Amino acid sequence: MSWQRWRTAMEQALYAPDGGFYRRPEGPAGHFRTSVHASPHYAGAVARLLREVDEALGHPDGIAFVDLGAGRGELVTGVLAAVGPELAGRLRPYAVELADRPDGLAPGITWTDRMPEGVTGLLFANEWLDNVPLDVAELDEDGVLRHVEVSSSDGEERLAEAVTGADAEWAARWWPADEPGARVELGAPRDAAWAAAVGGLERGLAVAVDYAHGRADRPLFGTLTGFRAGREVRPVPDGSCDVTAHVALDSAAVPGLHSLWTTQREALRALGVQGARPPLALASSDPVAYLRALGGAGEAAELTDPAGLGAFRWLTQTVRMPVPQALGGLSGWQTLTP
Repeated sequence: MSWQRWRTAMEQALYAPDGGFYRRPEGPAGHFRTSVHASPHYAGAVARLLREVDEALGHPDGIAFVDLGAGRGELVTGVLAAVGPELAGRLRPYAVELADRPDGLAPGITWTDRMPEGVTGLLFANEWLDNVPLDVAELDEDGVLRHVEVSSSDGEERLAEAVTGADAEWAARWWPADEPGARVELGAPRDAAWAAAVGGLERGLAVAVDYAHGRADRPLFGTLTGFRAGREVRPVPDGSCDVTAHVALDSAAVPGLHSLWTTQREALRALGVQGARPPLALASSDPVAYLRALGGAGEAAELTDPAGLGAFRWLTQTVRMPVPQALGGLSGWQTLTP
């Protein structure tokens, strides 16, 4: 049996060129439903945010939309369809993804495996950070925080050497464990990945959206899990399933930038996704329009459901630009500190 730390096992299981989960032909949509897949209202809300970023930047000659962790290009395609002709003519769309470019993607979309540098516009990472590989640690009976190793063949785990150095410092600052059996998902690689992505913005807004937690609600036993074919499964890092963990999003926030932190429910409401039922009078005057509006309201309600997709958290950080108007009234912190 071969043992590895979780970070190495996740990297191979998710992204290996010869069989990584995210390189499979069916793509993420073949296994789980994200906000992007739930409704075109989501891309419409992101398009509205992009228009507000454009306004705050003074309508530059060229503005980028960077879809980080693009899957098969569903979000960037939806945003292109929703922004309107004036902005579309100045838009520079990027899809950042390790998988191959999908057939049929609009030729104007730049498909790349790395964050572009020196761009101005909106960087949007929807459910990306939760798949940045990271190590897992557990507090043993003697109060020593130890790395967890895993077998890629069956997902069995064992405790290994003590956590030291930068990982120990990260755990002490962001996720202190004080009970035997408590687990820590060591988020420094995600912090570094987000900082590198935000560093690609010359000016603009960076948004990370994920299932997440802060210091006040760290999960005692962690969140590491797997998904396959629409079901939550045991996280076996063999390439057959997604392996994911929620994000310590307060830790990931790049220091020194204006930051807002809120739920997807509040963010989407600020961007016009309300989920209100259409007036019953419309059913009599225009039944087809009523049914269409009712379907749209149902999709909006799913996106903002506080027990479902609405529980995602949004981290927004501005880089050399004012806060977009729609985000100005959101609850959150300007600085996220321990």
